[in-house]
Amino acid sequence: MVIHKTPWLLKAFYSSLTWTGKASHQDKPCLYLTFDDGPIPSVTPWVADILANYNAGATFFCVGDNIRKHPEEFELIQSQGHRVANHTFHHVNGWSVPTETYLREIKECDKVLRLDQNCQQPLFRPPYGKISRKQISEINNSHRIIMWDVLSADYDHTISPRKCLEATKKAAEPGSIVLFHDSYKAERNLKYVLPAFLDHFAAQGYLFKTL
Repeated sequence: MVIHKTPWLLKAFYSSLTWTGKASHQDKPCLYLTFDDGPIPSVTPWVADILANYNAGATFFCVGDNIRKHPEEFELIQSQGHRVANHTFHHVNGWSVPTETYLREIKECDKVLRLDQNCQQPLFRPPYGKISRKQISEINNSHRIIMWDVLSADYDHTISPRKCLEATKKAAEPGSIVLFHDSYKAERNLKYVLPAFLDHFAAQGYLFKTL
């Protein structure tokens, strides 16, 4: 069973992590769209085009090896003003590897991200949302760890595109960080859900901001 809305108890237990953003900007409600696992040919450029149609900013949590393989797609999202962030180099499960290995994965991804360390604090999202308390303690020294308030579950093919959309809309509220995926696995649901989601909340006056 997919839980689209992150339980408040989990947020309280891991209170040092970021689960939501500011609820409003200039008196308008805000949502924070995030995309994991890219960049990927065809899917990531499609996402960028849809976001541009709504003047929507987003944050892309990129897999380092995908940046290496697909530099044009990576440069595209940056050129459109979206924020790029760390999702490890090989999409590693933090519960399955030693902390030292996990930290190396993050450093390797940081290298290909080529972020300006004099600007904003780098962002990191753990693949699968799986991360140990020891890893959190180490990573918090260098990165802001971003989780999510709403899980679209666009990757789950047991959920129809329509149900995926309705559940994601229902769970979202001002300040929600919403998790999508710019991946081949999510493509079917994403191409139905994302335009309709943006259309629904844009009509209500929402802004779509980067983190």
